[in-house]
Amino acid sequence: MRKYLGETLLIITAIIWGSGFVANAIALDHWTPYQILAGRFLIGAVMLIAIFYRSIRNLNKKIIIQGVILGIFLYAAFALQTVGLQYTTPSKNAFLTAVNVVIVPFLALVIYRRRIDFFELGGAFLAMLGVGVLSLKINSTINIGDLLTLGCAVFFALQIFYTAKYVKDSDPILLTLVQITVAAVIGVLVVVFKGDPLVVAEKKGILSLVYLGVFSTTIAYLLQTVAQKWLSETTAAIILSTESFWGMVFSVALLAEVMTFKMIVGAALILCAIVVSETKFSFLKKNKLERIS
Repeated sequence: MRKYLGETLLIITAIIWGSGFVANAIALDHWTPYQILAGRFLIGAVMLIAIFYRSIRNLNKKIIIQGVILGIFLYAAFALQTVGLQYTTPSKNAFLTAVNVVIVPFLALVIYRRRIDFFELGGAFLAMLGVGVLSLKINSTINIGDLLTLGCAVFFALQIFYTAKYVKDSDPILLTLVQITVAAVIGVLVVVFKGDPLVVAEKKGILSLVYLGVFSTTIAYLLQTVAQKWLSETTAAIILSTESFWGMVFSVALLAEVMTFKMIVGAALILCAIVVSETKFSFLKKNKLERIS
């Protein structure tokens, strides 16, 4: 039951992140990318501290170190994605970010010498292919933006991998609280260093940033951390990759984007990825045994 609960929480996380594409698009009309990062993480940190302030007394050195590591990975991933987007196309940026889903099982192989589950690996490649079909426009050139975005994929993979590692014996709430707070501190320092203002007056800009802070950061990362207590890191990466599918759904529903055949194929591939990694075709084996008996 915990496994199914974890999967449900990650699907909710992916849906929230998918809706965040719309909020992010609105926010970019009013804020710089670095202001958005600082703002969303600052809102998340304040909310988590306000809600779980009684739990802070249970912080220990181990959780603080783990949270700092996750916070650095998280901010680095978003920053590289943001900078990379300035030099490459949004479609390539989305696709290359999704490469993290394939990197995760190889991290487990390299760091833990853990045998790769080929069903999970096949699901990971299908998920990446699905994201590619959804977002990628054919372009054979590779530029600095593509390399920076690949760096972003590595840091997202590290964040997912080490979240799964740390949350096994650490409080997921405190881990999330420290992680988001560290990302907020880095984000604010970057904005101050760049000389950008921390606040803008436009109502739409503030509302979109609040949505990103409350839902896409506070709630989503809390759900992700709790869910990964019961799931493998590769399964988590595959389910979280459905973010791009949900982003498409919300873009069609709220931004009047036209649904295309390419979108349907991409969504189908992502769904197949989850079926392959989660069932390992066990239902086919069961049907075969029933026919034999």
